[in-house]
Order: sequence, then structure tokens, then C-alpha cells
Amino acid sequence: MRPSILRRLLRRVVPTAALALVAATLSTAATAPPAGAAAPPAASAAAAGGLQPVTGFGTNPGNLQMFAYVPADLPANAPVVVALHGCTQTADAYYANSGWPKYADLWGFAVVFPQTTAANNALSCFNWFDPADSGRGRGEAASIAQMVEYAKQSYGSDGDRVYVTGLSAGGGMTADLLAAYPDVFAGGSVASGLPAQCATSQAGASACQTGTVKLTPAQWGDKVRASHPGYSGPWPRVAIWQGTADYTVAPVNATALRDQWTDVWGIGQTPSSTDTLPGNTTRSTYDDASGRPAVRTYSVSGMGHGLAVSPGTGTEQCGSTAAYFLNAICSTYHTAVFWGLDQGAPGGGGDHLPAPSGLRVTGVTADSVSLSWDAVEGAASYVVHRNGVKTASPTATTYTDPGLAAGTAYRYTVTAVDASGTPGTASAQVTATTTGSAPARCFTASNYAHVAAGRAHTTLGYVYANGSNQNMGLYNIFIAHTLRESPTGHFVLADTGCTP
Repeated sequence: MRPSILRRLLRRVVPTAALALVAATLSTAATAPPAGAAAPPAASAAAAGGLQPVTGFGTNPGNLQMFAYVPADLPANAPVVVALHGCTQTADAYYANSGWPKYADLWGFAVVFPQTTAANNALSCFNWFDPADSGRGRGEAASIAQMVEYAKQSYGSDGDRVYVTGLSAGGGMTADLLAAYPDVFAGGSVASGLPAQCATSQAGASACQTGTVKLTPAQWGDKVRASHPGYSGPWPRVAIWQGTADYTVAPVNATALRDQWTDVWGIGQTPSSTDTLPGNTTRSTYDDASGRPAVRTYSVSGMGHGLAVSPGTGTEQCGSTAAYFLNAICSTYHTAVFWGLDQGAPGGGGDHLPAPSGLRVTGVTADSVSLSWDAVEGAASYVVHRNGVKTASPTATTYTDPGLAAGTAYRYTVTAVDASGTPGTASAQVTATTTGSAPARCFTASNYAHVAAGRAHTTLGYVYANGSNQNMGLYNIFIAHTLRESPTGHFVLADTGCTP
């Protein structure tokens, strides 16, 4: 039996004293539900209303389940939000009570609801405190990253507008994901959660929850920077929600989260502005060097442990009260507006900027590619993507990408970013090949892995080799092929034999 499977079974069957402590403090069963609160819905109730299970989204190293809500007539290049439940909760409960489906319908975006089980953790908590699950390319974090890739491929979601939010243990995992995958997530929202990489063991989780871990902003920031070494930005925009009467996750964790992400952004811990919102909520905004909001904290006076909701039919109202969904303010509305998901709502990001036109390759060398594009009115900056990954954020309409491999093809798109930090639609793709030559290489992998590695692409559920455009069959992990790369960036099927 593999060690990872044995470890998960041991968690389920013989929890350690440390796990029991985590269960007692982080579980949504740790205190009684508020008086009059409704019970979470049955598992089938939400599914009948639109939440759908998704299988085959990847190799799933973290043993998670994927559910998704995709509004009818979802436009191409729409955003996608990943929403993580708390301990003992389910994807159904978060779908039914958080309010995210309302704004997905109103503003046009997809929502992915990952779900963990007792096979991973005795109380179905996301393992935010376990390096085997919380690091880049590992366990549950890797499974969630695969769900994002599935959404991009299957729903046409915009890779520049991917966001993640979570409650309690889901909030802790949200912070870990923002640190491990800052190139994937444009923003995050941590509700009653923990700083990224606060704990690296079950025993250390309790100290984080009670707020006894005392670090400087730079030390907190270093935990983020160490999660994806060498990455220098752009960084996600982070919202932090916390009740002042939370006795499960101490409110000092919100301060630690603020210190962590303002340090990562290179800005101070003094707010640029502070204002009052409904539900006895104080909002503090920390702007980046260009004056755009980078970090926001929302302190809800008198609220305990849970996600703030505000049932009703108004635009700024959402959700329903239940265990750990507490009537105060619609945190989902304000989070979505902070990210710019709204379409012209007060205080929102407004209409998204159009795609830059005229993207062209202006020069290549053995180790660099130079690009230029036409200016977009209203753009404060641009984001350059190389092979689908954020590479740079220039303010000019030209960019030279250095440090590349010789004789290699690279794919580029550019997105305009408005003054609020909201990216628009991606440009048409261009391909540039550096000079020189590279030896032919052979790769044997599943169709899913070939797409993830950039050797193939998908269209209508089928996989095609990049360059030759040969049909490789269905997009899944069960069909495998050997691809030969020659020249660089051009792949052909070589199942009968491949000689480098």
C-alpha cells in the first residue's frame, strides 16, 4: 500500500491527539449552531438545483471530489471562482448557503466547489496544515489546480480571472493556494481562516487557530514567497473576513493575514482608507503603489465563527442562514465586487476592457522574444502570458521576454488591466520560435498530461497534438500516446516507435 494512502486511512481510523485537537477547534461542529438556524440541505437537494458532479478532471492526487455550477449561456472567457467549504460541511451546503450561485447567474461566471471527505480527514476538513496537501504540485492543492485547468478547458473560463475563496479550514487552504499558485489565482478571499503556511503539522494547527504564532510581516510574507520560489508577481488581490467574536479561529489571524499579504505586495500595514459597511462591518483597504486596492480586511463586529451572509432579494443580499452561515452582511457580494466580477454594480469593476489588438512578434534571438501590441484605452497595465502562465506586467505596449531556450516555440497572449486591477479579455495568440536548434524529444503520457504540459490542446472534448494537429482521442487520463517533438513546439504521434 502506498504511504500516502496509508496516511489517509490512519487519519480516518486512528486520529492522533493532535488531529482530535484540530477537530475540536476547526470543525464546524465545534460549537452549537445559532438558534433558529436551518440544517444544511440534503446532498441531493443542491444537485437538483444546478450543482453537478464532475469526474475525470485530472489525476487527482489529493483524492478530492469536484462539483460545479455553470450558469446557462455562460459566455466565453468568463471568470471562474473556486469555493472551499469548512470542516464537516459539503459542497452542497456551500452551494446552497453562501450566495455564490446568485452572482454567478447575475454576472456570468462559473463556480467550482471542491469537496473533501473523511477519507482525507476525520472531519472532512481540507488539510491546510499538511505540507503533503497544501504545497504546490502536492495533494489537495494539486487536485484543486487540476479543477481550475478543467474549468478552463471545459467551460472556456478565462485563465486571467480565476479566484478562490473558503471558510475556516477552507480559508486556510485558500491562503495556501494563493501562496502556492499565485500564477493561477488573480484573487482570493479568506473567511475565518489562517495565514498561508501558518502550520506544517497537525500539532502546529492549534497554535495557529488560537493566534499564538507571532511573526513579523516580513516573516509572514516569507512563507508566501517560499511557497513558489522565484515567483515575483503579479500577486493575487486578497480579501480577509473575520468576526470579532470568533472563538474557533482567533481574530488575530486576520491581522496576520493582512500583515502577510501587504508585505508580499510591498505595501505598509496602515490602511489607505477605512469605511463602514452594513452588519457592523469595518472595511479597511490597502492600496498598491499605483493606488489600486490590493488587500482588504472586513471586520464584522460581534460575529462568531462562520461566513457572513445576508438573506434577501436585493443585489447586495445573499445566502441563507445555517450552521456557520451567519446573518450579518453578504460577504460574497463584497468579495465579488472587490475582484471586479460585477458588471457595472456600484463600487464594482465595471465592464471589462477589450482584448488588445495587433499582438505581434517584433524580434527573436536564441534566448528572447520581443512583442508589441496596440494600446487599449483605459488600461493601467498589461499582463503577458507565455504558454498560458503569467510572465510579466508591463505598463508599456512592448515587452521582451528573456532567458528562453534556443530553437523553442512559445505561445503568447496579452491582457489589458484597468485601474481597479481587473484584467480584461485575452488577445489572440501568437507563436514565436527562438533561433538555434534543439534536439528532438519523446514524451509518453496520458492525453490529460500532454495537454497540461503544453504538448497538445483540446477542442470539443478531443485532444490534438500541437503543431501537427493530429487527433489523439478523448481528453482524459486513460488514453496515452507517445509524442515526438521536432522541431521544438511541433509534436507528432509516435506510438509505434520514437527515436530522439
